[in-house]
Amino acid sequence: MKELNEHIVCCLCAGYFIDATTITECLHTFCKSCIVKYLQTSKYCPMCNTKIHETQPLLNLKLDRVMQDIVYKLVPGLQESEEKRIREFYQSRGLDRVTQPSSEDPVGGDPMGLPYSTFDHSRAHYFRYDEHVSLCLERQ
Repeated sequence: MKELNEHIVCCLCAGYFIDATTITECLHTFCKSCIVKYLQTSKYCPMCNTKIHETQPLLNLKLDRVMQDIVYKLVPGLQESEEKRIREFYQSRGLDRVTQPSSEDPVGGDPMGLPYSTFDHSRAHYFRYDEHVSLCLERQ
């Protein structure tokens, strides 16, 4: 597990990724809340110092459901603990919880957590012309 920790721990908070979010320019991943807070004062990746975007760095963030699923599978009890924490947060404030799609749901929603649309994403095509990196995790 120690070998994998560096790949599933946020360098900003030193905790396991929660709502794993990846910068599309350099493919570094952070907790969503950590990177959003960090980008309020910077336009550069905290790991490699790559400029994310001149004026709107939040546009180049993408929720990374695959990474989040990996973290939840590798860290026992983390998903249940996080779901409980979220549930308690909403209950303590008397708010209705807006659920986000799981990894089995079609791609959708705003990377910054705004409400998800009802657009039928199953017929849309998602790809980038400049895709340069392929990642494969193997467990031995």
